[in-house]
Amino acid sequence: MINITLPDGSSRQYEKGVTAHQIALSISEGLARNVLAAEVNGEIWDSSRAIESDSTVKLLTWNDAAGKATFWHSSAHIMAEALEALYPGTKFGIGPAIETGFYYDVDFGEREFSSDDFKVIEAKMIELAKQKQVFVRESVSKADAIKYFTEKGDEYKLDLLEGLEDGKITFYNQGEFTDLCRGPHIPNTGFIKAVKLMNVAGAYWRGDETKKQLTRIYGVTFPKASELTEYLHMIEEAKKRDHRKLGKELELFAFSEKVGMGLPLWLPKGAALRERLVQFLTKAQSKSGYEQVVTPHIGHKNLYITSGHYEKYGKDAFQPIKTPQEGEEFFLKPMNCPHHCEIYKVKPRSYKDLPLRFAEFGTVYRYEQSGELHGLTRVRGFTQDDAHLFCRPDQVKEEFKKVIDLVLYVFKSLGFTDYTAQISLRDPENKTKYIGTDENWALAESAIIEAAAEKELSTVVEYGEAAFYGPKLDFMVKDALGRKWQLGTIQVDYNLPERFELEYTGSDNLKHRPVMIHRAPFGSLERFIAVLIEHCAGNFPLWLSPEQFIILPISEKYEDYAKKVSDELNNSDIRGLIDFRDEKIGRKIRDAEVKKIPYMLIIGEKEMAEGKVSVRKHGEGDLGEMTQQEFSELLIKEITI
Repeated sequence: MINITLPDGSSRQYEKGVTAHQIALSISEGLARNVLAAEVNGEIWDSSRAIESDSTVKLLTWNDAAGKATFWHSSAHIMAEALEALYPGTKFGIGPAIETGFYYDVDFGEREFSSDDFKVIEAKMIELAKQKQVFVRESVSKADAIKYFTEKGDEYKLDLLEGLEDGKITFYNQGEFTDLCRGPHIPNTGFIKAVKLMNVAGAYWRGDETKKQLTRIYGVTFPKASELTEYLHMIEEAKKRDHRKLGKELELFAFSEKVGMGLPLWLPKGAALRERLVQFLTKAQSKSGYEQVVTPHIGHKNLYITSGHYEKYGKDAFQPIKTPQEGEEFFLKPMNCPHHCEIYKVKPRSYKDLPLRFAEFGTVYRYEQSGELHGLTRVRGFTQDDAHLFCRPDQVKEEFKKVIDLVLYVFKSLGFTDYTAQISLRDPENKTKYIGTDENWALAESAIIEAAAEKELSTVVEYGEAAFYGPKLDFMVKDALGRKWQLGTIQVDYNLPERFELEYTGSDNLKHRPVMIHRAPFGSLERFIAVLIEHCAGNFPLWLSPEQFIILPISEKYEDYAKKVSDELNNSDIRGLIDFRDEKIGRKIRDAEVKKIPYMLIIGEKEMAEGKVSVRKHGEGDLGEMTQQEFSELLIKEITI
């Protein structure tokens, strides 16, 4: 008999060789019907694979991220089977699950392929799914695997086999299809009830532009047809909320090829929105004891050699800026922290001075590949709401908790209520990616874990996601469509203070190293604003909206009264404008709705005679007549809320 420990801590005994499916069946038939795979001692296994020793087991369903990934990876195999049946001679690269489904890289030879072929492939996939083909795992020798794919004529699988070790190679078979794969897979194809191929793109084999370009087909599948319908509705809604589309319509930002790809231009309305976010956080930081600093956009190469950024990011940075002086090189600033370390060193520090909190809205530059650029979410120049706290070791946890409070205050103020804190730790299997001693890493990681627990955050732990100089707490925020975004981040760093030889004089009159905390509640203004636009569909909170009202005179006879109302509202710090165009009032209202201006004030003969305005609210309609004072109070109340 072997002991199986379940996620709730309970332990059950089973005969050696029991499968996850059998374990599920012993709990309930309903659970067994929904199990897609299992996590066995931290590895994802087929639910039919025999467990031979005492193990910790988590049964995975569609509701688990790993369960979804298994479902979608299996769907990639079914798509490959359908392609091979429909287009004999097709060759296959890789077919992984991704966050929103799966893809497979395919070589069709001389055959032309486009999205016009999707329907016939989808129909074939559903046909194969209904056959409830079982996924069968088979261990094969490297020689047999090479022989199989040589006879099949699939050079891509042969290329993959070159890097695999004999004795650790597995095939998966379902129906008439065999693939080189580690697995795992769902029990059978019958779990898949709905299929949609989403798009097609080109992809160089192994990402190498010198190699052949394959056809990458993206798809998504679901265990219920209704879930596909909901997903497609969400996709359409996402298109409407796309920050690139709304940014253009609302005149917030633009890009110019002459300025350079990935370098956003903030238009007046966008700059005003951005500045209000800066003022909002500056005020909150000031209350929390932060001091504002400003550093240059460039730094000497030696600065980044000292910090370690040159070693880790040098290849991905913009190329050095050479000066007339022989051998002198500068870099566009990739991070603000090295500059802040130098500010710390400007004068001697005492234990009584700590913690020091330096904050800066600092613009940094990183060379992203052109294919990875995406609106404001992936750019080459962006402004971080950066701050670096220098504290004594005994202050780290308390300061970390205060930063958590600040991040949560930002999220609450901007309507982000659904989030998870990701504790990002070092990869224990590959420590070469990081700088610093094991002792310092242990101290930093324990400080984050304890602070998150004491603040009662909902957390997940991810190994290998730490920054190269220290672990971090990343806030994964869900937007209105349920999509996850990484926004705020807090990092503990014992390493940069050592590299920059930062010191303070302790109460014992000896020199000690401070600890750094890096933090950015927004992350970057560009990315945060992009997520905010899509979260609220461009309907910003009233306090943040570039224009809070627009006055719509019915004709030019009422323009003087409109100016009077506008001036009075502006004097009360309520922002707005007047639509002076010679258009019918219906057109003016429609245009204001498209621009998502929160309030429309309609002025005609009756309103002017009574000293009032007729108020419409964006998305809600007519609110009736009000005096200018009543309208001001309405807005002030909404802003306060």
